[in-house]
Amino acid sequence: MSDVFLRRLSRWQAEQQREAVADLYVEAYRGTVGAEYRDREDFLRRFARDVQRTDFEMVVADASGLVGCLYGYRAERSGEWWEGFRGVLPAEAEEQTASGRVFRLSELLVAPAGRRADVASRLRTLLLTRHTSDVVVTVTRRDDDLGREVLQAWDWRKLGEFSPGREGWLRPPSPLP
Repeated sequence: MSDVFLRRLSRWQAEQQREAVADLYVEAYRGTVGAEYRDREDFLRRFARDVQRTDFEMVVADASGLVGCLYGYRAERSGEWWEGFRGVLPAEAEEQTASGRVFRLSELLVAPAGRRADVASRLRTLLLTRHTSDVVVTVTRRDDDLGREVLQAWDWRKLGEFSPGREGWLRPPSPLP
């Protein structure tokens, strides 16, 4: 793979790149044959909602075209997004949610050509080094083996299960490498 360049995008730039990011989504997830259109449209609806969230931040990796993207936003203080969580929520996660200090990673996309080239970790580092949230969380599908593998490689810990079929993960409190 050629050199990979990382950059932050403003909310406006992210919206301008939405079609390219949706193409990356389809390439990264390669869902059921014939379902690409539905998957892409579902992603575009989620992306349109997420880009409007408080403190939305996005970074992309480019190597003659997008090869990676990571974005997230500050979690709602109401904690509604914890609904459906089964397990014991750490007190610090609950307290930090109420005080607006939780950042939620929403989507990590890496094209197959960018995998095993440290693109995901570089995106994570760029996105989170400037971020002021005390707690960073993400929610994955329970069947997302690749996502689980990445989170475990980052030393994130699994918090518990959501229904239906999702898992919650928490970044450890130690500084990024």
